Amino acid sequence: MNWFTGILVYVIVWWMVFFTVLPWGNRPPETVETGHADSAPDKPRLWLKALVTTGIAAVVFAVIYWVMESGMITFRGPQ
Repeated sequence: MNWFTGILVYVIVWWMVFFTVLPWGNRPPETVETGHADSAPDKPRLWLKALVTTGIAAVVFAVIYWVMESGMITFRGPQ
């Protein structure tokens, strides 16, 4: 895997993990202000979720990289 492919794979993994982490810990507010959605989270904590996503994505990417480099899965024809 070259560096460009590695970056693309990491970005895809990061966004997939981010969308799974987004709902963690979301609670609707006790009192809803006028003009706000009832389901809008009180404290979304996006920076914390982005940090957690970066760590999880790094581990998932490391596993993907190891599997690709070890030859367990190859996208090239039989050699």
